[in-house]
Amino acid sequence: MNQPYAAGIDIGAPSYVQHHRAKEWVARIAALTKPDRIQWCDGSQQEYDRLCDEMVKSGTLKRLNPKLRPNCFLALSDPDDVARTEDRTFICARQKDDAGPTNNWIDPGAMRATLDKLFDGCMRGRTLYVIPFSMGPLGSHIAHIGIELTDSPYVAVSMRIMTRMTKKVWEILGGNGNFVPCVHSVGAPLAPGQKDVPWPCSSKEHKYIVHYPETKEIWSFGSGYGGNALLGKKCFSLRIASVMGREQGWLAEHMLILGVTPPSGQKIYVSAAFPSACGKTNFAMLIPPAAFKGWKVSTIGEDIAWIKPGKDGRFYAINPESGIFGVAPGTSEKTNPNCMAMIRSNTIFTNVALTPDGDVWWEGMTGMPPAKLIDWQGKEWTPDCGRKAAHPNSRFTVPATQCPSIDPEWENPEGVPISAFVFGGRRSDTVPLVTEAFDWDAGVYIAATMGSETTAAATGKVGVVRRDPMAMIPFVGYNMGDYFNHWLKLGRSVPKRPRIFCVNWFRTDAHGKFVWPGFGENTRVLKWIVERCQGRAHAVETPIGFVPDFADLEWNGLESFNGDKFRQVSSIDRADWRRELKLHDELLQLLGSRLPQELASRRASLERSLG
Repeated sequence: MNQPYAAGIDIGAPSYVQHHRAKEWVARIAALTKPDRIQWCDGSQQEYDRLCDEMVKSGTLKRLNPKLRPNCFLALSDPDDVARTEDRTFICARQKDDAGPTNNWIDPGAMRATLDKLFDGCMRGRTLYVIPFSMGPLGSHIAHIGIELTDSPYVAVSMRIMTRMTKKVWEILGGNGNFVPCVHSVGAPLAPGQKDVPWPCSSKEHKYIVHYPETKEIWSFGSGYGGNALLGKKCFSLRIASVMGREQGWLAEHMLILGVTPPSGQKIYVSAAFPSACGKTNFAMLIPPAAFKGWKVSTIGEDIAWIKPGKDGRFYAINPESGIFGVAPGTSEKTNPNCMAMIRSNTIFTNVALTPDGDVWWEGMTGMPPAKLIDWQGKEWTPDCGRKAAHPNSRFTVPATQCPSIDPEWENPEGVPISAFVFGGRRSDTVPLVTEAFDWDAGVYIAATMGSETTAAATGKVGVVRRDPMAMIPFVGYNMGDYFNHWLKLGRSVPKRPRIFCVNWFRTDAHGKFVWPGFGENTRVLKWIVERCQGRAHAVETPIGFVPDFADLEWNGLESFNGDKFRQVSSIDRADWRRELKLHDELLQLLGSRLPQELASRRASLERSLG
């Protein structure tokens, strides 16, 4: 029987929804937020097309030229709602120490009181969309279920791309299955007769992205953009899932997953973590250079990995997402041809520029910009106007099935076995091209102290090294010291644990130019990693780990990269590394008593070996 939620209005749950607790929750949120209507989404193509048509009529979406970009749309957000708002993102654990010093914390009782006031009536004049979704293949033992309640049709269609959004989720849940409750509002109620705006949102001081780790709830208010609003993304798949993984014995990581098949046919899978602006998506969709005949690289996922121990003593990973929410600027036929092929159709672009013939453009897409565009703020743009045509964080949302390099096992409910973890930051010096950790504990230390230099795209001084442990500093849903300890313990519990590597594509010469060519040439490093995992490649022992000699990498097709250049990208300077250890201390000391003793011991032994 359907539950009334306010003023006698029925929530209208379909007959296939048998989960009493979920229906009660929808009724409770509807009574608080007071929407005009409720729509139970089924994830069908007809529903997607209808919502997109409605947003074209309302001005939220613009349909692109169907001959150039079939079934593609452009959205232009509010200029104050363009990226994740990390300073408005909170981990509301019951104890502040459980959130840790790298997260924003507010007492959960105080936060609930704040949100109750903000959400009271916040959906007036709007539709509440009930979105059932699976993170991971339906029915996989590695997957988990969420339900998002939102008043944004942009979120509804984006969640259909990014997750397995389908009414089959209700079959999996049955009458009493577990799900992560996700509540989202743009925070812009409409009075009777009030005209809506194309991109409704709230002011920055009223934006909140809130996680309650003990109860596994997510509440988001005031933003309609990306990870602030698509709550299956960073909120569920990393912040809440990392808590679930700690409790249940698995890992939720900000990692790509790729498959590598050498000519011999012995395929292995690698999972890799890179902070922003370090080539993560390009690496996930790597195309080997012409000299690597017979080598194939395939994509399981380019952003998130859920990794669980298997019965055979290995880690198995899935990509919990079903779509790709990628950064547009810098994506081109040169940097990522697979990606460019992927976004030719069925894609939602956000905050890129519009060409006169109804196509899209962004910085780095072509060598020469078009003579005239409409920029991401809807203004006329020319190359000499002094503004960016696309926002630096502009995005495309596209089904993963359209990726030309998608791996045939990408939806295997059992996951794929991981042979190596790779961690990489952006460093102009100090960190060599590739290093293999001595053992699991040494590898966790490398990943925990990973740093990356700031770029011109970030606010503040350029070239400052910021620690981003395992590329997870914005995404761990609990104390970072406990997170390191979880990695250490879980690795020891798995007999056939992956090897751990660190890479750095960004060493520069005396003129500030990158020495390593990067992009497809990264296959040369990947080949060495694969062969180390197979026990075939040679390596040299150094104080920080095992590294290849010049002769250990394949140089066919890149003969211009000589031994001198190799030394520039691979040298290990002891003085530089002693300074580096002092920078590690800033993070390690911040964690205080929560820092695992194994990492403190590794820090001490590394200092001794450097002399």
